[in-house]
Amino acid sequence: MSNRYNLLSPEARNDPYPIYAEMRRSAPVCQIEPGGMWAVSRYDDVAAVLSDSAVFSSAGLREATRPSWLEHNPVADSLALLDPPAHTALRAVVNKAFSSRVVPRVEPLVRAAARRFADSIVTGRPVEVQEHFSTELPGVAIAELLGLEPSLRRLFASWSEALFMIHPATPPEHHAHIRAAIADIEAYLRDVVADRRRRRRDDLVSDLLDAEVDGERLSEAELISFLAIVLQGGHDTTASLLASSLRCLAGRPDLLAHLRAEPTAIRSFVEEILRFDPPLQASTRLAVADTELSGVPLPRGSIAVALIGSANRDERRINDPDRIDLNRKRNAGLTFGAGAHFCVGAALSLAEGRLGLEELLPRIQGLRIGERGFAWSASLFSRNQAFLWMEFERA
Repeated sequence: MSNRYNLLSPEARNDPYPIYAEMRRSAPVCQIEPGGMWAVSRYDDVAAVLSDSAVFSSAGLREATRPSWLEHNPVADSLALLDPPAHTALRAVVNKAFSSRVVPRVEPLVRAAARRFADSIVTGRPVEVQEHFSTELPGVAIAELLGLEPSLRRLFASWSEALFMIHPATPPEHHAHIRAAIADIEAYLRDVVADRRRRRRDDLVSDLLDAEVDGERLSEAELISFLAIVLQGGHDTTASLLASSLRCLAGRPDLLAHLRAEPTAIRSFVEEILRFDPPLQASTRLAVADTELSGVPLPRGSIAVALIGSANRDERRINDPDRIDLNRKRNAGLTFGAGAHFCVGAALSLAEGRLGLEELLPRIQGLRIGERGFAWSASLFSRNQAFLWMEFERA
């Protein structure tokens, strides 16, 4: 295989980890398809790209999420994609919204959603897990935190999926759908912001309306952009985590039996799945100065693709990385990023995954992937799935 790896090939989408391992061995920094971006695959290099904003600017994310076929993308314009110090003021506000009270606030809703799914299971009857479980749980949580209409949570999940499909090589057949989704997202969020201007609530939207950055309040465009990225990331991470967990357990009846017998191990399992098969496989940055990684010159203006999925299995950093080990020291690798842009919702995603499995696993004693199987989403960066059919055996 040449060094011009294609990370959107069917082989890479189905199982990127052998390709990542080859890259770490023979081409730790190399140009890839699509678009000739520079992939970075070793842990230390990925950590440097994610954390050193003086050299690797988050403006790289803006370029990757505003391809030539898309006139406008609210995620690309989000303040969350700024570098410090502009990013720092907003981060302080958001940290308050994602305080220690967040998980207790959503826990009963997430548990109830997981129980509803578990109670609907009929032994041997196929069920599409992605819609009815994996996206349902984060949907109820995000609707609560943002004060959005809970009945629209599946629509929110579809919007999140559309936003994650955006990259420089998005197939043309998806362009019209993505443009329409963006128009719907912005129209809906404008109505939400207008409602909160009239009447504040105990939610993140109201907190952001009252926030100040450099002495000025956020504009409506800035608010909508940030809410769009919260809506996007809040769904995808947990949905991917839950789907990956169930796919793993479908092939590991011994592990399922262990987690049913020792439910306290579910927390370690969730953390290990996040390392082993992270929801966000890659993140991009723009090199704003000439630099070097693993002995490879990276010129100013290069777009670096930090391969989080590869870093999390780097043999130089993690012992026996291709094995799920519940006794591994708690370490989700670089799943939630590093530095100033470490994911503010990390604790919430961990909790949602744990809560969902704590409710589901005691109610089943077997599961397998159904005949209709599963399909990956069209995203370069996300490990999420378009659909996942499974069959369960009730306990």
